[in-house]
Amino acid sequence: MAADPGTACACGCGVPARPAHAIAAALAVDDLDRALDLGLLEAAACTACSPACTALLERARAGRLAAFAARDRHRAREARLQRGAAERAERRAARTPAPDGRPALPPAAADALARALAKARHPGRKPGR
Repeated sequence: MAADPGTACACGCGVPARPAHAIAAALAVDDLDRALDLGLLEAAACTACSPACTALLERARAGRLAAFAARDRHRAREARLQRGAAERAERRAARTPAPDGRPALPPAAADALARALAKARHPGRKPGR
């Protein structure tokens, strides 16, 4: 059956030309894009349609809403990851290079290196004395 809004519903309810009927016809041929264009997310179900026909419409609507919510969550996650990456890159760029042009060490690593160098220069001497 073609997804023509002027035809009666495929379930045989006998009520002509309801938006839900055109949507149900589009869903029957797996034309989800057309169903969305016809108002799948907003259209009210036909009260005269069979329970199976109404359930088809409701399942398709719920599936699309769930997919749109998942897409929004994915986009939000991607935005968070990009912000985090930008913040990390900014922190890395903020470190000043050492005078000899080598990249600066993080503070904890620089302190550990300074202690190791001091210990190597004065073997047997305890740090801080």
